Amino acid sequence: METSEMNRKAARVLEEWDPFSVGEDQYETEIVNVVAQLHLLDHPSDLAKQIQKIYEFSFDKWIPLEKCVDISYKLLGFKYEAKSII
Repeated sequence: METSEMNRKAARVLEEWDPFSVGEDQYETEIVNVVAQLHLLDHPSDLAKQIQKIYEFSFDKWIPLEKCVDISYKLLGFKYEAKSII
């Protein structure tokens, strides 16, 4: 898998996630920021903390870290697949 495909898959998962039930098309900025962090981070809890911060900053609402960890594992799976780690 190439990086561009990883980005598309990650963005789609984040669109479908919809943690605040506001509609899939309401998270464009957050998705871009999370995908950027995905390129920088390799540990699920580190990525989860960044996801939590990004969404909290934008929506002024808190997402439980456990939910962010769940999504971070999915995203990192795409990254590892793209880098042929798995």
